[in-house]
Amino acid sequence: MKKLIAAILFLSAISLYSNAQEIKYTNGKNSWNTDSLGNQRALLSFTGTSKIAKVIIAWRRSDPNPEQKAIIIQDAKTGKKITHILPLSIDKEKGIVCFEPESGQGNYYIYYQPYKNEGRSNYPKGVYPKQEKLSSWISVKEANSTVQNTKVLEIQSIDAFNSVYPMEVIATADEITKLKAKNSEPAYLVFPESRNYPIVMRDEIPQRWILKGSQKTFTDKALRGENFSFQLGIYALKDLQNVKLKFSDLKDKTGNRISSKLISCLNTDGIAYDGNVLSKEVNVPQNQVQAFWNLVTIPATAKAGKYTGTVIVSAANAPSQTIQLNIVVDAQLAKENGINEPWKQTRLTWLNSTLAQKNTVIAPYTPLQISGNNISFLGRKVELDRNGFPKQIQTFFSPEMTEITATPNNLLYENIHFHFVRKGDGKNIKMTDSGVEFTKKEAGTVQWKAKSSNDSLQIDVVGSLEFDGFLAYTVKVTALKDVALKDVTMHIPFNKTAATYMMGLGQKGGLRPEQVDWKWEVATKNQDGTWLGNVNAGLQYSLRDENYVRPLNTNFYLQKPLLLPKSWGNENKGGISVGIKGSSMLANNYTGEHQMKKGDVLYYNFNLLITPFHTINTDFQWENRFYHKYNTIDSIKATGASVVNIHHATPINPWINYPFIEHAKMKKYIDEAHAKGLKVKIYNTVRELSNRAYETFPMRSLGHEIYSPGKGGGFSWLQEHVKDDYIAAWFVPEIKDAAIVNSGMSRWHNYYVEGMNWLTKNVGIDGIYLDDVAFDRITMKRIKRVLTQNGHPGIIDLHSANQYNKADGFNNSANLYMEHFPYLNRLWFGEYFDYEKNKPDFYLTEVSGIPFGLMGEMLQDGGNPWRGMIYGMTNRLPWSGNNDPRPLWKVWDNFGMKGTKMIGYWSENCPVKTSNAEVLATVYKKQGAALISLASWADNDVQITLNIDWNKLGISPAKAVLSVPEVQNFQVGASIGIPTQITIPKGKGLLIVIKESK
Repeated sequence: MKKLIAAILFLSAISLYSNAQEIKYTNGKNSWNTDSLGNQRALLSFTGTSKIAKVIIAWRRSDPNPEQKAIIIQDAKTGKKITHILPLSIDKEKGIVCFEPESGQGNYYIYYQPYKNEGRSNYPKGVYPKQEKLSSWISVKEANSTVQNTKVLEIQSIDAFNSVYPMEVIATADEITKLKAKNSEPAYLVFPESRNYPIVMRDEIPQRWILKGSQKTFTDKALRGENFSFQLGIYALKDLQNVKLKFSDLKDKTGNRISSKLISCLNTDGIAYDGNVLSKEVNVPQNQVQAFWNLVTIPATAKAGKYTGTVIVSAANAPSQTIQLNIVVDAQLAKENGINEPWKQTRLTWLNSTLAQKNTVIAPYTPLQISGNNISFLGRKVELDRNGFPKQIQTFFSPEMTEITATPNNLLYENIHFHFVRKGDGKNIKMTDSGVEFTKKEAGTVQWKAKSSNDSLQIDVVGSLEFDGFLAYTVKVTALKDVALKDVTMHIPFNKTAATYMMGLGQKGGLRPEQVDWKWEVATKNQDGTWLGNVNAGLQYSLRDENYVRPLNTNFYLQKPLLLPKSWGNENKGGISVGIKGSSMLANNYTGEHQMKKGDVLYYNFNLLITPFHTINTDFQWENRFYHKYNTIDSIKATGASVVNIHHATPINPWINYPFIEHAKMKKYIDEAHAKGLKVKIYNTVRELSNRAYETFPMRSLGHEIYSPGKGGGFSWLQEHVKDDYIAAWFVPEIKDAAIVNSGMSRWHNYYVEGMNWLTKNVGIDGIYLDDVAFDRITMKRIKRVLTQNGHPGIIDLHSANQYNKADGFNNSANLYMEHFPYLNRLWFGEYFDYEKNKPDFYLTEVSGIPFGLMGEMLQDGGNPWRGMIYGMTNRLPWSGNNDPRPLWKVWDNFGMKGTKMIGYWSENCPVKTSNAEVLATVYKKQGAALISLASWADNDVQITLNIDWNKLGISPAKAVLSVPEVQNFQVGASIGIPTQITIPKGKGLLIVIKESK
């Protein structure tokens, strides 16, 4: 009988739970410590008189496996943790818990998702502990027989951002069963939803939809000129294939209309990052929810009133359903199309932007000029052969990289060409070339095509050259009959003197080895090409096929590596060898054996970048002194810095790569800086994105387009709301900013460009600081265009930690990001660059930027200021370690660096050399004076003398006065004579001023 009574009481409690009204959800206003208690709690009221409090919490949790997570109960009166607790039943729908109410009647808290962070502070692993061992204070039998005597007053989230209400409060299994039974559609249910409540859950439907029911009508309000949006939640009762939406015009009662051309579904249609039309197939697995976000551009000229139309939902394997749309357009005109209120999802339309997509020429570059088969552009020229490939590539930069001259530097010994080697006889298959036909001649882009063929193969070549020196080739090889190939090779024969340095293919930047032999290893190596060249002439190339997808980088390469090109990689039979062959330095790109059947097609695509991109801008280096920290404007100005870089995790730019939320504070700060003569740049890149982005869940609805797939985990917010299928990225514990890794190339880049445009126009940013980059040159060109519009400075500097490590796929930062170099103003390379052990050739190629027309700064441990100065580099305030750059800035000012000509040690024209080959000299020359920078790579302290070519220096030795200026923490001041021996300490150097006396 007692068992029967207990069972009846238990079932009665369940009935009370099932019929309970919706629980109140509130904001906890940061009133507890989440790092020990979690982000969610239930506020309980115990009204009983016994020693046992019993509560049934209809918490409707969406987190997985709640039964495996601990609960903590706290006495609201004393704040003490209750030790006597007994969870009777824990699942996603509810929890039944008994505890000892130590303070008697009153309020208690149950924290039901406590977590702790393990691992690195910036890459935490949120762990949800299991229930600790409980004391046997009551039996399960006694607990079951206890009547519910405690009620739930409300469920609280630590703050509004952590709230689960209403879209993460799940429907119960019983409610879903009844919902299905009530609706006749056999394949799917449609739930129209407001933009104010982004659909979050995929594996559950929200209680909100149970209360509303499946609907055939959606009604909402919009302003004239607004970027309006709404959602359709599709709940699949079976697997759905190729779900599409079709919109009608929207009409009011007087015949005014909003054209269906102004309505689109973000999930199925749009504009890709490269400006091409995008069409996506969306399938919805059974028992999952798919949010379809729909964009409506309300014309500014629309008449106020109620507009009605339809959207037809269809699937390839299910009947269509029609939803009526009612949009009430208010007479008020939206400001900036509503983008000043992004929480209304008004910026989703940015994802389909084509802003700055037209390939107009960007300063300092010049329009492409065609003469016959020759194409000329800033400091360079390409001559095309009849097969469409370069016959010769020339640059016209001086050895110092400060001028464009009339003297060509020929990169190639002979033309770039392919060999198709027949397996049977080992002979090269000869081709007949059709010649070059230009198909586009624009200032920014020239395109051409060519065809080569014989009875076995046809090679269709499409090439394009852009104004910055980027060459892209699509090489389509079609088998006209069965053919067995022993090898397919592309030869790039360099002039021996034009390939002094090398970077890539597993080689650190520096002097080219005598021989390099490399094989494809895409699973672990982010390597598909190399850079070869000199300071004033070079060529980067990369090998690809038609399926190329940009991999992840910066800690995440292994999670989304390169795809092995079917052609070049050829099941890992392909590779590259680099070395002297005869009179040339040959880059031999080979594939190994191929068997091609008639009609088979292989793509041997490749890209070329012709370096340098422009001359170095030394005056920009001397005048623009970066301060890399948020601080007061007056304190920064007092340092002598002129450009402020505002990192993320600062009061005016708190959220990583989402600088829009505190834009008003940012504008106020920038306005003050401008008034006091300083420029301000902000941290904003594409690689990961803050969870604070208003568009997080609309973009999650796009599958893996914008967020990369992954194992999930990371900070608690991500686990509790995003849940799974993502890669957790950078985390800032002080403000709990948790980022998610982007997928690579996506429509987020369109948003990024629009965001830069908005920040430039409305906030007044002077440029951006890029902390590594996960987009390609198309997006880089677009952001340079919007950043420099209407005379804005548009300064871009790139920081990179050394990418030559396992997590980054053993790439070189400069090689990885070279496609972006044409649009940068400065490099900052970076953490893990060893300025002490690496040789001058490494500095020159991987750190300085000079062979590409850039200049740089140092970072790791403050850099080596003596060695840095021979490349015009210091470190950056206040990331200066023990090497504060301000004493060197003072030298620049006292000497008058502006207008000097930099003549580096690498140039045969450098007028100063030393008696020791391991002590190098760079000269900064002007009329009647020169600053000589010396730096040693010798293993010990050495004594040297200066070998000065006075004619080249332009100073009479009879009138020359040499002095060593006093530079704090760098050198002691002194006067020296011309023949004097100079002691240079190991790893250091000296600055010497030579002036011509009057």
